[in-house]
Amino acid sequence: MTRILGIDPGSRVTGYGIVDDGRPTRLVTEGTLRLPRQAGLAERLGRIFDGLAELIAEHRPQEVALEQVFVHRNADTALKLGHARGAALTACVQAGLPVAEYAPARIKQAIAGSGRADKTQVGYMVRALLRLRTSPAEDAADALAAALCHAHHRSAPLTAATTGARR
Repeated sequence: MTRILGIDPGSRVTGYGIVDDGRPTRLVTEGTLRLPRQAGLAERLGRIFDGLAELIAEHRPQEVALEQVFVHRNADTALKLGHARGAALTACVQAGLPVAEYAPARIKQAIAGSGRADKTQVGYMVRALLRLRTSPAEDAADALAAALCHAHHRSAPLTAATTGARR
């Protein structure tokens, strides 16, 4: 059984979710790191790093799934998201964890069956797949979706489509 940490990085709210990939896949923990609006960017990044480092030390995941940056119309927002991803990646690398990155559309496709699924659909499917009584917060659901996507992709047999091989 592999323990997977999913992360949905954000400069205001970073979601996390940990699952044990088994039969069935089981929720270990989920939640959000809410970062104070009045704090400067450097302080928020430090809190992301520290919060994830504590989570990693406590729950000992073996692999990490992280959502890739999508192209954003607002350059300032994209830069802040990139910084948050950097803080999250650094916490994972410092712990010696392998990190897999997935495009948002790939995560949605794996979880909800459509790369254009909205957050409500993703949250519903996360709840159903993990047999949860209540839906996690939106950012935690996105992180769990990344972890579930990774669990699916790491256990799927390699095919020409997944290896990039051509016939």
